[in-house]
Formats: sequence, structure tokens, C-alpha cells
Amino acid sequence: MFSSVHYIVVKVEMRCGSSLNVQFKKGVLELCVLALLDKQDRYGYELVQKISDQIAISEGTVYPLLRRLTKEEFFTTYLQESTEGPSRKYYKLTEKGRKYLYALIQEWNEFTSGVNQLIKEGVNHE
Repeated sequence: MFSSVHYIVVKVEMRCGSSLNVQFKKGVLELCVLALLDKQDRYGYELVQKISDQIAISEGTVYPLLRRLTKEEFFTTYLQESTEGPSRKYYKLTEKGRKYLYALIQEWNEFTSGVNQLIKEGVNHE
């Protein structure tokens, strides 16, 4: 009986962990893209690679986000010739995008500070 209960708990934890992980990624991806464009313009695949170095994402999740943020006027785009193939579409953060980024960073810092405090208070480190 104990092993079947343990199996159910492990299975539920794995499902929750996976879905939570996906939701965390979706929520933070916008912040990551904006942050990477704050100091320099980048092309789509470069953004995917930079983010993938830190967070497991699929390439297909970034491009719809880039289109939406461009439509919302957080970016402008331009084409630049490449020595490695066709021209690349670069994304440049607008002033509106920069203000939005800084507001997101402030929200992120407040959110993570609160979560970290709750973890500190709630988790037994013995």
C-alpha cells in the first residue's frame, strides 16, 4: 500500500512541477526578451540562443512574442545584411519598450522578493 501511495504522490508532483515550470517560463520570457534588447539590438535567432543558454525554451515561443511586442510598439525592426546568409531582422527597443521593461523589472523584483521571503519563512532547512 505504501508504495502505491508514494507512486501517486510522485506522479502528481511531477505533473505540477512540469506545468508550473511551463507557466514560469511563459511569464518570464517577455521580461527576458526585453532585457536582452536594452543594451543592444539583436536578431530573433540570437535572442532564442541567448535565452536557451539559461532557460529551456523552444524557438517557436519567441517569434510570436516578438511579433506581439513589435505590434505593441515596444520594438522597431530593421534588416541588416549578414555574411552568413540572408539579411537578418533586428529588433530595437523603443523608449516605450524601455519604460515597460523597467516597470516589469520593478514588478519582478517585488514579486521574487515576496516569494523568497515566504520560502524563507515556510521551508524548514533542518
